Amino acid sequence: MTRQSRVVRRPAATLAPRSRSVGVPLNAILKPVQALATIDAAAPGSALATKLSAKYPGRVTGTLLLPGQAGDYAPMPDDVPEALAAALRSRGIDRLYRHQAQAWAATQAGRHLVVATPTASGKSLCYTLPVLSAAITARSKALYLFPTKALAQDQVAELLELNAAGALGLRAATFDGDTPGDARQAIRVNGDIVVSNPDMLHQAILPHHTKWAQFFENLRYVVIDEIHTYRGVFGSHVANVIRRLKRVCAFYGVTPQFILCSATIGNAREHGRALVEVDDATLESILESGAPRGDKHVLLWNPPVINPDLGLRASARSQSNRIARMAIRAGLKTLVFCQTRLMVEVLTKYLKEVFDHDPRKPKRIRAYRGGYLPTERRAAEREMRAGNIDGIVSTSALELGVDIGSLDVVVLNGYPGSISATWQRFGRAGRRQQPSVGVLVASSEPMDQYVVRHPEFFAEANPEHARIEPDQPLILLDHIRCAA
Repeated sequence: MTRQSRVVRRPAATLAPRSRSVGVPLNAILKPVQALATIDAAAPGSALATKLSAKYPGRVTGTLLLPGQAGDYAPMPDDVPEALAAALRSRGIDRLYRHQAQAWAATQAGRHLVVATPTASGKSLCYTLPVLSAAITARSKALYLFPTKALAQDQVAELLELNAAGALGLRAATFDGDTPGDARQAIRVNGDIVVSNPDMLHQAILPHHTKWAQFFENLRYVVIDEIHTYRGVFGSHVANVIRRLKRVCAFYGVTPQFILCSATIGNAREHGRALVEVDDATLESILESGAPRGDKHVLLWNPPVINPDLGLRASARSQSNRIARMAIRAGLKTLVFCQTRLMVEVLTKYLKEVFDHDPRKPKRIRAYRGGYLPTERRAAEREMRAGNIDGIVSTSALELGVDIGSLDVVVLNGYPGSISATWQRFGRAGRRQQPSVGVLVASSEPMDQYVVRHPEFFAEANPEHARIEPDQPLILLDHIRCAA
C-alpha cells in the first residue's frame, strides 16, 4: 500500500530515517507538530485529530497524515447485461472505478484474478459484476468463500438488494453452520450463488458432492475473499481444500475461474497463486485502487506514566475509553477494536454507562464479537448498516470488509500484532470519502511500546507477506485421506 504521508514525532528529536520502499523518504516528510493546525478544522474528523494532539501532547508520540485522492473512473462496460446495469443505476452506480473496470475486462477474457486494494475501495463489485452477468446470461453458478459468517451475511444482503432492485431473478443464500437443515436441500438444488466458508466446503460440501451435482456441473466462478487471512498452517489447509475442490470440479467437467480479493499484503499475487495453484500466465493482479478517499489522520498514543518509580503506565483500556467518549460526543461514528472478548464487554459497559444510561432513549453503543447468538449478530449488523449506532466495540470480527456504514474514527486498544492488520482496521473508517481518524493506543506489551516510541518504523513498515506450505507432509496426508 503506497502511503504518501507526513509523520510527526514527539518529543521533537533528530531522526536518522531510512529510505522508504514506497512513498517518499521519511526525512522529506517530517514536519513540526503544529502542521496539524493547518488541517481543515471544519471537518469533524480533522478537528478531533487536532484536538487530541493539542490536548494530550505528552501522549501522542507520532502523527501521520495520509492525503486523500480523487476517484479514477471508467464508464460502465457495454457488455454488462442491461438488466444488471439498470439495477446498478437504481443503486446509484452508473460508472465504475478504474480497478473495477480492469477486473471486468480480465474476467471476461477468462483470466483468474487477484484484487488487492485498500479497504472500502469497492472490491466486492470486482466479482459481483462477472458473477451476476454470467448467472443472468448463462445461468452459471458461483461459490463464494468468506472467512467469517458476518462477512457472508453482509454479502448476501447486498446481493439480495441488488437482485430486488433489478428483478434479476437470481437466488443467493448462505450455506454455513447457521443454515437450517430444511433449507440446505433447496440451496443445493436451486442456489445460483452459494456463500459459504472453507470449513463448510471441507466438511459439508466436498464429502457430499454427489448431492451438489447440479451445482458443480454449472459452476463458473469461485470467489475467495480476504485471502490474507489464509496463511500459515490454516492457509496450508485451505490450499489443500481448494485442491480437492478443483478435483471435484474436474470430475463434473468444469474448470472454474478464481477471483481472489485481499487486504493489502506484501505478496498478494504470489500468495493468491500459491493458494489456488493456477498458471502464472493466466493470473492477473490488480493492486492499484481507483476509488476516492478522504484524508486519514493516524495518531500513535502512549498512555501516561502513573508510577514513575515502577514505570507503570495507565491502562490502554482507560485511554481507549477516553478517546472513544470524546469522539462520540463530537458526533463521530466510532469503532473500538479490542484484543479479547472480555475487553469488548468491559469497554462496552463503560461506554454504555455514559451514553446509554437513559432507558427511554435508543441504544447508542453496541458490542460485536463471537459467541453471540446468530439473531443477535444479525440485529447488530442491521443497526450498524442503518447508522443507528454511534459506538461499536468489537474483536477482530469486524476487521474484514463488512459494510457497517459510515465510520469516522477507529481506536485500536492495543497493537494488533502486524502492520497489515493495523492498516486494515484503520481502513474501516472513512468509507464515505470524509476525513477519518485512527488512533493506536499502546498497551504495556514490548511490541506495543516499540511501535509507539518509534513512529518512523511504523511509517516506513511495509505490510507483511503471507506464507503457506500446502505440501507439508502431515497436512497433505490428512487431505489425501479426505479426498479418498
